[in-house]
Amino acid sequence: MKKATFFKPIFRQVALGALTGFLFFLFGCTEPPRTEAPAAVVQEAPEPDEVVWHIKAVHPEGRFIDVKALDADGNIYDIKAFQEGGQHQVMDVKALFDGKKMPVKILVSEDTYAPVKAIGEDGTIYDIKALLEGERLDVKGVRRAGNIIDIKAIGKAGEFYGVKAISPEGQLNDVKGVKMEEGDLEATLHGVAVHAHIKALPQAEGAGDISTWHVKAIHPEGRTLDVKALDADGNIYDVKALQDTGQRQLMDVKALFGGEKYPVKILVSEAALAPVKALGPDGTIYDIKALTPDGARLDVKGVRQAGNIIDIKAIGPDGTYYGVKALSPAGLLNDLKGVKMSADTREGTVNGVDVHAHVKALPQAF
Repeated sequence: MKKATFFKPIFRQVALGALTGFLFFLFGCTEPPRTEAPAAVVQEAPEPDEVVWHIKAVHPEGRFIDVKALDADGNIYDIKAFQEGGQHQVMDVKALFDGKKMPVKILVSEDTYAPVKAIGEDGTIYDIKALLEGERLDVKGVRRAGNIIDIKAIGKAGEFYGVKAISPEGQLNDVKGVKMEEGDLEATLHGVAVHAHIKALPQAEGAGDISTWHVKAIHPEGRTLDVKALDADGNIYDVKALQDTGQRQLMDVKALFGGEKYPVKILVSEAALAPVKALGPDGTIYDIKALTPDGARLDVKGVRQAGNIIDIKAIGPDGTYYGVKALSPAGLLNDLKGVKMSADTREGTVNGVDVHAHVKALPQAF
């Protein structure tokens, strides 16, 4: 009896397990009804060709002030910055008049503060104002540092309010005057004398009194290659980025020939990759090359354009692109880029040579 009693619970457990297995087999072999998978709530969208940023002045209390264009009758029009091709290192700023985009510029003037205006296709000049509680504050160019002119809205008591471009995601760029020419007259647009272009640029921390940055190509293995100018005899000259008055948002790039500084430009060309060259005062064209330790001389070219920006790369022996950068002695880094101020193939003529784009050192932008 004791033996039978001992096995009785075990038998029950085995029987229960068998029954459970049978039921599992019976119902598990029946495929449940199919249901459609729920649609994704969020789908990845392609990057838009153009992103519109808002133009605002920033009140000291931390709120935004609308910046608008106004015609002679007091009608108000939007001003926007336009991000094209995914880049926001140099963005156009335009006034929107009945679906048309009108350029915004700093005009040639003898005033203490330089007038910022929109220019119509017929040469009509439109005011740019910051609208604050019924008041219309002037927007002016107030000071210059190298190629950059600070743009400010000016309050009743003479206080300056910064002017910014704000992306839909909350990114912020500075709105600045940008000069490519040394003289007072930058260009003539629809019969109006222009002193500087208006662009939206990434904010950039200053670099103190450092004035000369080294220009280098960055090898994929993490080492630098010298970027130099060469004459027809193979003589080698330095290429540097020059910081003026502490600003690094848009720095000149020059080839140093003795005590002279020759401009570096992207030339007009029908080639697939655009030539980057230095231009002498007599129109002599000098090659720009990246030099490898084994003596190879790699081409430096403009390889692709996004909006106003042209990527500049050194081209390795196997066709690999190497980034070209300006490095400060303190370790700060800017990108070397081609910069266009117009949509024309020919940006201008320098020393008798047709130029497609200027070469500048700009802060990296992500």
